[in-house]
Amino acid sequence: MKKILITGFDPFGGESVNASIEAVKKLPDTIMGYSIVKLEVPTVFRKSIDTLKKAIVKESPDIVICTGQAGGSSSISIEKIAHNLDYAIIPDNEGNQPINKPIYDDGKYAYYSNLPINAILKKLTDNNISAVISNYAGTFVCNHLMYGLLHMIENEFSNIRGGFIHVPYLPEQAGYHLPSMPLETIATALRLTIEASIENK
Repeated sequence: MKKILITGFDPFGGESVNASIEAVKKLPDTIMGYSIVKLEVPTVFRKSIDTLKKAIVKESPDIVICTGQAGGSSSISIEKIAHNLDYAIIPDNEGNQPINKPIYDDGKYAYYSNLPINAILKKLTDNNISAVISNYAGTFVCNHLMYGLLHMIENEFSNIRGGFIHVPYLPEQAGYHLPSMPLETIATALRLTIEASIENK
């Protein structure tokens, strides 16, 4: 059976929950004949990439979709590009705080997702889920992991398609002042993202 590896991050920044991994946990074990492999990734520079690579080597997935949390966003953000830059305004979960450092010294300035991002956007909006294509994945561990994934696809795993999705806060994280999205809606968005990735090459 073909496989899709989908990842979410553990909580960071003093929070007790991370919307990305909670939504990943809600996904079924199979979608459209593909086995869904779910992985929690540490919110830690370099360790996140190492964890992902071990899973790729072990599972040999056809598609890899990494997800992360974007506090303050009201929409699902389908990331188009990852930049070769770490600039952490807060420390990661092990106290690392790189400033203006390349992720890979020999890496390209940027890599582009090779997921069908326009098809994903249409699938989500056709199902009344707020979604946008984003050209900026930040400079924290989310961008770091996306860049690491695409660097691996470029140099080691050219048969894999992969990219990154940012999801909003859950209502219990956002309180009264920040936008959020219900967990079931986020999980549905990830399922539809997977379906669009299968349907569109």
